[in-house]
Amino acid sequence: MARPRSDDRRNAIMAAATKIIAAQGIGAPTALIAKAAGVSNGSLFTYFETKADLLNQLYIDLKSELGAVAVDGFPVGEGQREQLAHVWAGLLRWSTANPEKRRALKHLNVAEEVVTSSREAARCGFGEITSLIERARENGPMHAAPYGLFAAFMSAIAEATVEFILQDPENADAHRQTSFDALWRMIG
Repeated sequence: MARPRSDDRRNAIMAAATKIIAAQGIGAPTALIAKAAGVSNGSLFTYFETKADLLNQLYIDLKSELGAVAVDGFPVGEGQREQLAHVWAGLLRWSTANPEKRRALKHLNVAEEVVTSSREAARCGFGEITSLIERARENGPMHAAPYGLFAAFMSAIAEATVEFILQDPENADAHRQTSFDALWRMIG
């Protein structure tokens, strides 16, 4: 008879997977993840049928957390620029406050094991953000560009900004604002 699943164990596995993948990439063995979580390798597979299942769930969880932070306290009555500035600040805040999660997500973003359905599920959590960006850029210089290309540019700006904030935290607000101004010029 199978053991009942524990939320604490699952959370420990996810935390360990984040830490190990951030440090070693997606090629890290599940045995190492299980050991870091304090469970047996067999227990890990009670929660996730395959390593790919673990990677996909971790991707969805991290993207969902990031999206939730970005829209927390969303300024509904404000204009598009203010709304997008709020989302941008949330994305950067999460990224700088969670370096291991950010590194793990970078690995997962390019992992072939993360399937389209997982990417779509994570994208649903960004629906409000995606809609805001699409409305903001509809008359701008990138209005005809594929959304994926625009998102790649946005991601590159975010990544560069996070690195500058981590290297120069005293000027975090200035870096955040400069990067948002560049993003806004690209949009509108």
